[in-house]
This record gives sequence, C-alpha cells and structure tokens, in this order.
Amino acid sequence: MLMTPKQQQMVLEIVRDSVRAAVNKWAVPSSVCDDGALNAKCGCFVTLKKFGALRGCIGQFTSGKPLAKLVSEMAVAATTDDPRFLSDPITPDELDQLNIEISILSPLKKTENPLALRLGIDGIYIAKDHKSGCFLPQVAIETGWTEEQFLTNCCLQKAHLSAGAWQEPDTDVYFFTAECFSDNFSDI
Repeated sequence: MLMTPKQQQMVLEIVRDSVRAAVNKWAVPSSVCDDGALNAKCGCFVTLKKFGALRGCIGQFTSGKPLAKLVSEMAVAATTDDPRFLSDPITPDELDQLNIEISILSPLKKTENPLALRLGIDGIYIAKDHKSGCFLPQVAIETGWTEEQFLTNCCLQKAHLSAGAWQEPDTDVYFFTAECFSDNFSDI
C-alpha cells in the first residue's frame, strides 16, 4: 500500500496522540477514520527512538482491525509494553525527544531461498519449534549486515535459535516489505 503524505501525517498524528496518552496514563483517543487507506487491514510496527537509540518497538504482521486502530494500539504497546524497556519506561519529559517510525507491512511470503533476501527492502520472519523472530527491512541498513548476518542475527537475537537455524529444512523463513515513514514527535 502506498500512502499519500496526508495519510502518512494522519497516521503519525494518531501514533503521537496515542503515545502521549499512554505516557501520561490518559485515555487513548479514538482512532476512527473514514480514509480508505487507514481502514485497510494490514500489519504494522511502531518504533520509538530517542536520539537514535531504541525506546520501544512493537507490531503485528496481520490484523482484522482497521490500520488506524492497529497503529494506535501498537503505539501504546511500544510505549508501555516492550519488555526491553519495562524497567525504564518512557516519561513525559522524553516525548519531545522521540522520533516515531511507522512500518506498514505487506503480507508475509514464505521463501525456500532465504539468501534471495533483498537487503533494505525485505524484512524477515523466522519460525521454528514455537520460537520466532523478525527484523524489519530497515535493520539491514542500520546495521550494515550481509544477507547471512541478517538471517543469522535474527535467529540468535530475535528467535533465540541456533545461528544457522535459517538453513535448516524445518525452519520457516518469510519475507515481507514495509512502507516506512517517520517524524520527530515535536514536529507532528
């Protein structure tokens, strides 16, 4: 799905308002919208960073909910439920220092050739034996990893599998793409 700049701005405003409400423990505003793209049923991730350092990232690959509602829920979850930051939650004083990044996801597509991965374009989802993990496409660019490093690190860091699990026949590897856009919290 390709969103217009106006639709992207609407999504960023929903996320900003949801993050602000979550941090201040206010009721999250309703995210009902009559725009067709914002009513699409697709997956998304919301990533929050402060001066480039991760402060929260949560998402879902699929949803039966309209995108406007899902981005609001993922914004709240990234703010309050990311297990990496439960002991150091985002505070109201940090809000204006945050950068909000939205990733609107394509459906997952299973691959038999994980090395066909297009760095910076494809994200990966790896699953085996009730364990799974994913990296968004932009992680490859941010880290400078090769295809093998991207797959290996997803196995190790995210799915908690062996380094070479992505090469094993009983491991499922999926690709997806993401439409990404971002802005500073204070500029939205």
